[in-house]
Amino acid sequence: MTVSKIDLLNKQFSRGVFGYSRVEVDQFMLELAEVLGDAADNQKNMQKKIKRMEKTLREFRQRDETLRDTLMSTQRMVDDLKVTASKEAQIILDEARVKADATVQKGHSRLAQIHEEIESLKRTRTQFEIQLKGLLNSHLEMLEMSDPERDKIEEMESKLKYLQKVD
Repeated sequence: MTVSKIDLLNKQFSRGVFGYSRVEVDQFMLELAEVLGDAADNQKNMQKKIKRMEKTLREFRQRDETLRDTLMSTQRMVDDLKVTASKEAQIILDEARVKADATVQKGHSRLAQIHEEIESLKRTRTQFEIQLKGLLNSHLEMLEMSDPERDKIEEMESKLKYLQKVD
């Protein structure tokens, strides 16, 4: 049975010789006590439920805070790792550039050395050609110079040929 505020205000007891009917009042009081007992039990249950929900809410908030802290820590770690990785990458790039510059410089030096060697070989070749030409010219001159013995041999050979023909 439910009893509302309006029911209480509208409740009328029949009057007896000495006032309200005692039986009706007792009956109503029992009903009212039962309703109030149910309401109190409901209120206790609701308070227990509220406490459980508040406890659950605190746990969720604590978990949420823990998760937030964990996420923040993780984010800081990720940021630190990014910064560290970026610095290491920059160091590697700098070292690679230094090595590349050294390699290029070494290549330029080697190229200059090869050019010098080529120029030296060209000069040696030119000197060799000049010397060879001089040697050939001197031999040619020597060949062109008349050799008296050779002339004598040639004259004798021509005479011999003539005599052989005559015979």
